[in-house]
Amino acid sequence: MKPHVVFIDVDDTLVRSVGSKRIPMSGVVADVRRLKESGAVLYLWSSGGQEYARASAEELGITDCFTAFLPKPHVIVDDQPMHRWQTTRHVYPAQVIDAWPGRIANRPAEADPTS
Repeated sequence: MKPHVVFIDVDDTLVRSVGSKRIPMSGVVADVRRLKESGAVLYLWSSGGQEYARASAEELGITDCFTAFLPKPHVIVDDQPMHRWQTTRHVYPAQVIDAWPGRIANRPAEADPTS
């Protein structure tokens, strides 16, 4: 079986910002480690860019969990709209472990709210 590939966002997923203070989301950080230990391939991305994503992982002590650090894309080029991707699911940070791994694969795709 292919490993699950998971893209994880930084802001308001792994850390919350209040003014200039950054507050780690310790439950989600722990979930990241569990996902890695379960064999998932993890990528950390952010609209703040690749280096911001890497620096955030370093700050949280989870750099080793990620295969790569990426900027969040502005455009995705594919022959299907994302809401039709059969194997891709959106999961909120608090639902990561509850949805992992069997429930993600078996859950119907969410409707695209823009269509």
